[in-house]
Amino acid sequence: MERTGFEPFGEQLVSATDAQPKSRASKLLLRAGTTLFWSLVAGIVLARAAFFEPGIYDGFSRVASLAKNLIF
Repeated sequence: MERTGFEPFGEQLVSATDAQPKSRASKLLLRAGTTLFWSLVAGIVLARAAFFEPGIYDGFSRVASLAKNLIF
């Protein structure tokens, strides 16, 4: 009989063999989903770097200093 493991918060631990995809199609879908996710992450980071405007938050700092002067 196999012992079932639990983590500190009471969730049942899943063994490494249970977490692996069983069929070739599920492995392909897992790889495609992972590739799509990381491609989107890289695209967002590169777009942010390409279109970054350093002075965009200057208006916020003026409003924050005005609010600080009004409060204190």
